[in-house]
Amino acid sequence: MSLRMKILPLFLLSLTLPLAAQDYDTRAWFKGNTHTHSLWSDGNDFPEMIFDWYRERGYNFVGMSDHNVLQEGEKWMDLESIRKRQKAVGRDAVSKAEARFGKDWLERETRGGKEGIVLKTLAECREALAKPGEFYLLPAEEMSNSGSKKPVHINVINLDRVIEPVNDDASTPRDVLRRSLIAIDEYRKQSGRPILAHLNHPNFQWAVTAEDLANVAEGAYFEIYNGHPGINHLGDATRPGDEAIWDIANTIRIAELGYPPLMGVATDDSHTYHGEDVSPGRGWVMVGAEKLDGDSLVTAMLAGRFYASSGVTLEAIRHDPDKRTLSVEITATEGVTFSTAFIGTLKGYDAAADKTGIGEVLATVKGNTATFTYSKEALYVRATITSSRKHPNPSFEGQMEQAWIQPVGWKVQ
Repeated sequence: MSLRMKILPLFLLSLTLPLAAQDYDTRAWFKGNTHTHSLWSDGNDFPEMIFDWYRERGYNFVGMSDHNVLQEGEKWMDLESIRKRQKAVGRDAVSKAEARFGKDWLERETRGGKEGIVLKTLAECREALAKPGEFYLLPAEEMSNSGSKKPVHINVINLDRVIEPVNDDASTPRDVLRRSLIAIDEYRKQSGRPILAHLNHPNFQWAVTAEDLANVAEGAYFEIYNGHPGINHLGDATRPGDEAIWDIANTIRIAELGYPPLMGVATDDSHTYHGEDVSPGRGWVMVGAEKLDGDSLVTAMLAGRFYASSGVTLEAIRHDPDKRTLSVEITATEGVTFSTAFIGTLKGYDAAADKTGIGEVLATVKGNTATFTYSKEALYVRATITSSRKHPNPSFEGQMEQAWIQPVGWKVQ
């Protein structure tokens, strides 16, 4: 084991060995979104309405990840401010909530001559909406840091207190990312809780590069897909999109630094619920946890037992490291076809500016099942599955439903 690996924080240790043989029946896994916003920060709906939206659509868990806050204590908001966030014509958030939960549900108070609402806490939302084994309200925070006036946002999952952001415009986003993750790990050690931290939308304001993600050893998770339309998911003519970032970072981590690869998360990052860009339901994770609670969900994700999706559902993921095979079984949908791209980087890739050989499509397989045998020259292999069906609520033009399988076949020296 290299010196670099010896200094990795404990939350990475589950990822420092090659993944063992796997045979995951994903039909028993839990569907959830770890990134969404409410009136507690910059969303435009009540938290109970958002949780209810996901519950009614078959999600098993949701993390309400408002910026630098947990939904606890008291937060009052005047009606004028609530309504200013809703630009669509029709029923506003107040009338929708009263129609769903009853006229006496919202706690109205007048303060300073203004009528307003006392927002429900996470505990109150749990009491109204949680159902053991079926729907869990996951505590989360979007730790909204900044470096060099660029956003470095990290979702922290399964915490019980706010972790204060690192805002240092004299430091680079890379440095702020590292310091933030170290602070999160310090909290994890003090709390004794399983904690997962994933970097959000690296291309938002072009803040975090693939090289940044590669060189921050403490990082292990990032958003391979974020449903907000303003996060530059596809990159541009000179900057890579999120999938290319994944491959560049993982190649550098495995081949040059001796770090384990990044795991990919899909989320909504939903803020709006009343028209315009209505963003819930675009991306999620499927997690193979023992139970539906925060500790079990995070423990499973730390072990790599999850995949990311924007619409494709899997029956099984199988990896046999001895035979060097990765297989997927995709849930059949009438009239829909699937294409699975097995993607990786081979030893001997060109690390020059054009990144030749990094994140190559090693094979493409059509159909509901796909198997690929990778060579000993592969640094890692992952899979992207693309459906022939258009995404029903796209965040970018031409978006199709997809799923992303975590890297396998890698080995830390």
